[in-house]
Amino acid sequence: MSLDGKAAIVTGSGRGLGLAYARELARLGASVVVNDVDQSVADEAVAGIRSAGGTAVAVVAPVGPTGTAEELVAAALENFGRLDVMVTNAGVLRDKTLWKMTDEDFDTVINVHLRGTFTCVREAVGVFRVQGSGRIICIGSPTGQRGNFGQTNYAAAKAGIVGMVRTWALELRKAGITANAVIPVAATAMTETVPYFRSAVEAAARGEAMPDFFRRDLGFGTADDVAGLVAFLASDAAAGITGQAVGIGGDRLQLWSHPEAVATEYSSGGWSYEELTARFGDLFGGRLQSVGETFPPLPEELRPEELQPEAEPAPGPPAADPDPRAKRRTA
Repeated sequence: MSLDGKAAIVTGSGRGLGLAYARELARLGASVVVNDVDQSVADEAVAGIRSAGGTAVAVVAPVGPTGTAEELVAAALENFGRLDVMVTNAGVLRDKTLWKMTDEDFDTVINVHLRGTFTCVREAVGVFRVQGSGRIICIGSPTGQRGNFGQTNYAAAKAGIVGMVRTWALELRKAGITANAVIPVAATAMTETVPYFRSAVEAAARGEAMPDFFRRDLGFGTADDVAGLVAFLASDAAAGITGQAVGIGGDRLQLWSHPEAVATEYSSGGWSYEELTARFGDLFGGRLQSVGETFPPLPEELRPEELQPEAEPAPGPPAADPDPRAKRRTA
């Protein structure tokens, strides 16, 4: 198998997307360190991988602190004798509008997603640089690429992760280490309660294929649909791919562009307030960039009763200022 003899760490892999990644890596022959904050959840994930013929151990600890990163890498080295792949997936949500978001809401999400990615990758790179090889796979989000209402903290973290990946690709290229971001779109705990996705989520729960509208038009699928890309980026087949943000969901695979200037103008002597006031609209007014994601109207046969045509959802999954004490995992 393509990952035989390799060892991987997948943070936040007790359930959901992270568990799908861990299972796929193990199916292809990698030994996996599973990570979660809940002992019973982590144990169940490890038992499932082992029952399918894979190799896995668990580290129960919250991602973010350097100590957790050290513990994860140590577990790989002590149990498997090596480390080849670091997948940073762990995360929480604290969705609120800007004016309602507390310092704790912001810091919690940044600490797990952004700092947790940094500390875990930094620790893994200490091993990768010595052996002259390694795969870094960081999980981003469309929110980090486009923004989303009520997710200041999450958008900042996910955008920051992609920025770090681009930097690491430059810093680590000569060491034979690749760094890439995966931008998944999949059914998770966050989408289960959104009426717009109900037909897709219910179909998946019944073990049926999601309607083509979701899988193709929206690029929305299951966690297992994302796992193949993570395994590919972890393999020798992806040795020449680094610094990329790759989107996947359902039947759709996308390569996200790096930010580039969409229009350039010059003014001799620079741009004064007066000149900008007079000319900005004519120069750039028709080329201003959109923000957020706009979902197309649901086909009538897929529309829940409460979503009448005049009440189609606003762009992006709605964020309804949930109880900040309620932890929800996401990619």
